[in-house]
Amino acid sequence: VQLQASGGGLVQAGGSLRLSCASSGHRFSEYVVSWFRQAPGKEREFVAGIRRNSGYTSYEDSVKGRFTISRDNAKNTVYLQMNSLKPEDTAVYYCAAGRGVILSSLRDSRAYDHWGQGTQVTVSS
Repeated sequence: VQLQASGGGLVQAGGSLRLSCASSGHRFSEYVVSWFRQAPGKEREFVAGIRRNSGYTSYEDSVKGRFTISRDNAKNTVYLQMNSLKPEDTAVYYCAAGRGVILSSLRDSRAYDHWGQGTQVTVSS
């Protein structure tokens, strides 16, 4: 499975962006997919995750109510809609996929087998 993240950019605080994570692999619907982010000088952190059938999603507390993760398995793509962006959301955003990710490991980056190249999100104040 190869992942391609896109949609990042420069936006003012309060603005919106939609990130996309497109997969070139087969059976994408069998993978748990999550978004992580890494700001300069900080560790990579979990942002949002979605299980195979989209019935379960999880969010980091600081993005709840502002970000929405969704997936279109027919298009082999997972999206992260980001609204009400804040300067502290500035980071490189990575999508990650794993077939064997269990619920308790959803937020653990070590549980994922495949990573996209990252897309820069910059929010100006």
